[in-house]
Amino acid sequence: MGEILHRIVENLFGRLDGPLHFRFILQPLMATLFAVMSGIKDAKTGKEAYLWKFICHREYRGEMIKDGWMHVGKLFILAIVLDVIYQLKVFHRFYPGETLITAFSLAIVPYFVLRGPVNRIVKMFKS
Repeated sequence: MGEILHRIVENLFGRLDGPLHFRFILQPLMATLFAVMSGIKDAKTGKEAYLWKFICHREYRGEMIKDGWMHVGKLFILAIVLDVIYQLKVFHRFYPGETLITAFSLAIVPYFVLRGPVNRIVKMFKS
C-alpha cells in the first residue's frame, strides 16, 4: 500500500512539468472564471454562499451538485481527457485513480472554494 501511495504522489508532482503542464494553470483559471460568474449571479439573486450552503443545508445538496456540474462538468471532463493523454504519453499506462484526483483538483476544488467568497465580496460591495 505504501508503494502505491508513493507512486501516486510521485506521479502527481511529476505532472507539474513536462508535457501538458499548461493545464495546471489553465484549468484552475477556467474554474475560477466559472466560480466568479456563478458567485456574481448568486449575489444578484440573493443566494447564500455556495460551499456554506452545501455543508449546512443537506436538503439542497442534490440541486447544488447539479448546478455546479452544469458550470464545471465540461472542464472536469476535459481535465480527465488531458490527464489520460498525459499518462499514456509519459507512463504508457493509465491510472484511473490518479486521473480522478488530478481532474478533481484542477476543476472542481477551485470552483467550490471560490464561488462562495465571490458571492460574499459582491454582496459586500453591493450594499
